This record gives sequence, C-alpha cells and structure tokens, in this order.
Amino acid sequence: MNVTSTTFEYSDGATTFEGVVARPAGSEAVRGGVLVAHAWGGCGAEEQRRAIMLAEMGYVAFAVDLYGKGIRGSSPEENAVLMQPMLDDRPRIAERMQLALIELKKMEGVNSARTAAIGFCFGGLCVLDLARSGADVAGVVSIHGLFLPPPVLADASITSSVLALHGWDDPLVPPEQVLALATEMSAAKADWQLHAYGNTLHAFTNPNANDPDFGAVYDADADRRSWAAATEFLAERLQAG
Repeated sequence: MNVTSTTFEYSDGATTFEGVVARPAGSEAVRGGVLVAHAWGGCGAEEQRRAIMLAEMGYVAFAVDLYGKGIRGSSPEENAVLMQPMLDDRPRIAERMQLALIELKKMEGVNSARTAAIGFCFGGLCVLDLARSGADVAGVVSIHGLFLPPPVLADASITSSVLALHGWDDPLVPPEQVLALATEMSAAKADWQLHAYGNTLHAFTNPNANDPDFGAVYDADADRRSWAAATEFLAERLQAG
C-alpha cells in the first residue's frame, strides 16, 4: 500500500511540537488512528519508520513529539538529559500524550472512536501513562518500555486495553518491576497482557541497538515476534480487517 508521510506541528499554547503523520495515499476511507510514542532521543527515524509501517497496514499513524520542536538527543548522555525532567514530572507526560491523542482524533480520515497508542522505551512508559490517565483510547502497546509507575497512581479503573512486550533480561526493567506492573494492572481492573521474550535485552526492536554493556541489543526474533503481537492487538482493538 502506498503511503504519504508529512510533518505536523501542534501546540499546547506554550510549546510547539513537531511530529510526523503517515497515512495511506489516495484514500478517503475513515480509518483507525495510532499514536507512536518515541524513545528517549525524541521523535526520530525509527519512530517514523514504524508510523509508515502502520500506515501500510491501513492506519493513520501519528509519530508524536514529547519534547518540543527541534529538541532531539544525539547521544545517550543527551537523551538522558531530555528524558529525566519528563520522568520527574509524570503529569506532564500524560498531558502531552493526551494532547497528541486529541490532535489525532481531529485528523481527517481518522475514526475518533478507534484510536490506540504504541510506544518504544521511554515511549512505552508514555503510552502506559496515557492509559493510567483514563484517556479514551482503545488500546496501548508498550514495547521494551519502562514500567516505573507514577508517584501517585490514579484511583480510577484503566479503560484502555494494555499490551506490554518485554525483554526478560532487560536490565532497565528487572523482574520485580514486571511483577509490579502486573499487580498494578490487575488492581486497576485493566484488560492487560504481558509477553516476555527470553534472552532478550532492552531496545530489542531497534536495529541500531548494539550496546551490551548498557543492556540494549537488537534481537531480530524478538523484533519480529513483538511486532506480530502488537499488530494483532491493534487489529483486535481497532476492529481493522
């Protein structure tokens, strides 16, 4: 399927953001919409590649910007400096994800009742926080995402379905955090699933990840298996066929 990909500016009134929208070309059909939340370096080539892959499947995909227009990291040190203030202000993450969701639902050709979100690494935490915020979204997928809960958890039930795809040997998310997420999701009465991939580290879907000392290494099998699980989940939640 041919797709188009264009930059998209939006604002919360104080900060201008620049994401990328990918959609099937030459079609006026109303489709499900999917947010793509970025890893710690900001909205870059990998997130845009995933948005295009989703558009090729028939969705309108919006690779969001959580830092601000032109704010991107180019090294682990820069990425950490960008991410940490967001981790220290979890309500801001939920607010920026909700803003992106509002923009997605307003886009031409998007069925506002059929939206989902998928995120990688830091973006995986962001889509979980979107679900935790009670946002009206059919499903969220965290792929090698961070599982740290916000300091104060919402009392309300999570209405979004949740899928977490996790490398069991990820040093950034040890087994106790995996069990804590399961406990949290059950307490929130969420419709949740968790798939763990053995002998798999962090960032397993990123072909450029090759840092065993940090614990981030690409794994082709886990990449393929997790994408199959994610796309099956999206098809179910967005009733795409």
